[in-house]
This record gives sequence, structure tokens and C-alpha cells, in this order.
Amino acid sequence: MDMRKLVGRNVKRFRQKNGLTQEQFSEISGFSQQYLSGLEQGKRNPTIVTVYELAQALGVSHLDLLRPHRSIGKS
Repeated sequence: MDMRKLVGRNVKRFRQKNGLTQEQFSEISGFSQQYLSGLEQGKRNPTIVTVYELAQALGVSHLDLLRPHRSIGKS
């Protein structure tokens, strides 16, 4: 499992769930839009501190960004 892609997908999912663009989330989180774009594409390798800070900005647990997401009805 590629943790970079997993974290990136989860950040994007929670960001979109909160109705935020990357630009809006950039302002809230303090991370640049370019960094967030690379992160969501699985091209960045965030530190545990970054994962924690992103989770705080999204209003979720840092563990939520590390867990695989399983949609209902999908295998």
C-alpha cells in the first residue's frame, strides 16, 4: 500500500466533504496550494506532524487520514 497515495486521497476526500477548494484549504491549513496539490496526487511524503496539522485543519483525527476508505457497496 502506498501511504502517500492513501493520505492524499483521504485529504482530498475530507477537503471535498467540507466543501473546500484547494485554495480555501490552503488558507485554513497554512500549506501552499501547490503542496496540497502534490499531496493529493500522492507525490508528496508528509511527515507525521504534517498529517496531524492537516487533520486538525480538516476537523478529523490524524488516524482518519491514515486509514483506507471503504465505501458502502464497493469491494
